[in-house]
Amino acid sequence: MSNDTVLYAAQNGVATVTLNRPDQRNAINPDVCDAMRDAFDKVEADPNVHAAVLTGAGTLFCAGMDLKAFAQGAGDTILFGQYGFGGFVKRARRKPVIAAVEGAAIAGGFEIMLACDMAVAGASAQFALPEVRIGLIPGAGGAVRLPLSIPRVRANEILLTGAAFGAEDAATWGVINRAVPDGTTLMTAQQIAADIATNAPLAVRETLRIANQAQTANTDTIWPENDKSILQIGQTTDAAEGARAFIEKRKPVWQGK
Repeated sequence: MSNDTVLYAAQNGVATVTLNRPDQRNAINPDVCDAMRDAFDKVEADPNVHAAVLTGAGTLFCAGMDLKAFAQGAGDTILFGQYGFGGFVKRARRKPVIAAVEGAAIAGGFEIMLACDMAVAGASAQFALPEVRIGLIPGAGGAVRLPLSIPRVRANEILLTGAAFGAEDAATWGVINRAVPDGTTLMTAQQIAADIATNAPLAVRETLRIANQAQTANTDTIWPENDKSILQIGQTTDAAEGARAFIEKRKPVWQGK
């Protein structure tokens, strides 16, 4: 493991990967990207691991990109390093990953969840893609994956308003598999992973490969356009203003450029 910003443990065929910056709301910086790549390298390489759970330390799953790191010029490293945002969202994986969300999955944190194969959330969990509110786009997979997962009109409402919604709606709309009592999400996700781990490993991997191929058949051509838009929008005056306003806890003043 590169550093302690991500923790790794494996037992009985299930790996648990934990985002470990609770004091920074598990926000994604370059160190987290490196550690996530290392963690899922271990998941993929270990013949005794058949499924993984991804969770967050502390009171929430992940608040997205570390905007302080973004403001300091680390945006390209976080967004466009190997495997994309968080060292995870573009990674081709052979083994299923289940997100266990307590508290909130916001912006890039929500997009990391969407990159997982399944998701379980606590009853009070909150979800949002608020990038448009700070002059950015949900370019770590939100605008790519969400319209493939739920009805287009619902996806557009989430993407274009940036408004938050809860676990009950997320389960009803099919954004997550199920909402469970707070404090039980990790146990529930690990149980699902354990159920998967009892099945034939090669059959699970091939089934997942086919399912993912069906889901992503049209996204391979979308990612380049998505990344081009991130770069263009990220260089605008409004993007810089959005990050500053967020850090300074004030309302942004948009200039449309």
